[in-house]
Amino acid sequence: MNEPAIPIEPQETLAAIATRFAGAARVFQRHGLDFCCRGHQTLRQACATRNLAPEALLAELHRELNPTEDGIRWDERPVGELIDHLLSHYHDAHRTELPRLIAMARKVEAVHADRADRPNGLAAHLEFCADELERHMQKEEQVLFPMLRAGHGGHASGPIQVMEHEHQDHGANLEALRRLAHDYVPPPSACATWRALYLGLEQLERDVMQHIHLENHVLFPRVLAR
Repeated sequence: MNEPAIPIEPQETLAAIATRFAGAARVFQRHGLDFCCRGHQTLRQACATRNLAPEALLAELHRELNPTEDGIRWDERPVGELIDHLLSHYHDAHRTELPRLIAMARKVEAVHADRADRPNGLAAHLEFCADELERHMQKEEQVLFPMLRAGHGGHASGPIQVMEHEHQDHGANLEALRRLAHDYVPPPSACATWRALYLGLEQLERDVMQHIHLENHVLFPRVLAR
């Protein structure tokens, strides 16, 4: 028996689709579609900016997504549980992964300093991203999240606006990261470390975008609506 079609429509926003189907992030990232900072765009609008056919993207989503295996619907879980997930799955992971990627980037840039196709400046930019993320996460952990856990979402519009503005900056940092890493496509002669670095950066990009998406389009609207 054929599986029923996944009900995704071109007029739905990228944020709504990414909220319902966690695996949609993989498809959006593959085509350079920003579902976090520009998640308010409809799928049709986003396709137009990238000269993509909406029907083809929908078909790709339908092939890859199984609604019974896409994980937890965070828009349906308690706010405290969502905050715990953000802390354990993203804050802790960023703090573990970024130092590893920075070390790898330094090694690749040093070992291949004579190559024109090396990711020049990548390590320095990663260090900048790590510092910016750390300051941002500390604000959430020390100010915003305690307010939300205490049920004071109605008084959190100011801190939330600051976080959303910083999310825009993180999105711009990710775009610069992708440019420095040549769209995460290593040259044919790249060493194993170089290839592993680009794989790790691609996963980091996906994780940061999913992190921002869950805050911008799930957590913040819920607590402000209260």
